[in-house]
Amino acid sequence: MNAVRSRSKLLFLTLASAFAIPVLAQSQSTSTTTSSSTQTAPATIKDRRENQQDRIAQGVQSGQLTPGETANLETKEAALNGEIAADRKANGGTLTDAEKQQINQQQNQLSKQINTDKHNDATDHFGNSEVGQRQENQQDRIAQGIKSGQLTAGETSKLETNQAAINQQVKDDRHANGGKLTPQEKTQINKEQNKQSKNIYRAKHNGRRGPH
Repeated sequence: MNAVRSRSKLLFLTLASAFAIPVLAQSQSTSTTTSSSTQTAPATIKDRRENQQDRIAQGVQSGQLTPGETANLETKEAALNGEIAADRKANGGTLTDAEKQQINQQQNQLSKQINTDKHNDATDHFGNSEVGQRQENQQDRIAQGIKSGQLTAGETSKLETNQAAINQQVKDDRHANGGKLTPQEKTQINKEQNKQSKNIYRAKHNGRRGPH
């Protein structure tokens, strides 16, 4: 009787083991597939352009970026977007692998510069003023235009050049007046911001599309 029970137990364990192996394999396969499917795709050049615009806007809003730093960053953004536009024009609207690698390296450098400027000891900030709020808003609008594809690299470059010029003017005027803007200077900058706002709107609604 004990021998019969032993054989029955052995048969049960053998069958259980045989069934468990494919189930385990399937579980491992499912886990691998799930893990692979949840991996985040690398950011595209467009994604990084939008992200860096957002970071500049946040730096203006938080007071971490001075007008001079913002002007400098916008000048570099404009140059990079101009390069992207020129490269695409020379290659039928696309970028070669070598160009993508070069642009990615430049975006890395700009990303480090944004981080450095936002965490240094500079104190000549925009402050919670109408000028600062409008500068941040326009940065956000450019970032949104990049994200939606409403702004091409060339259009973004021109808008960033304009933003850089306004920021530089704010820096120079404040430097000349003990860190403040006179009422006349505020009026003049407001006019330039109105003009820039119209430029952003026209560029985003002219029917030209940037790559997605």
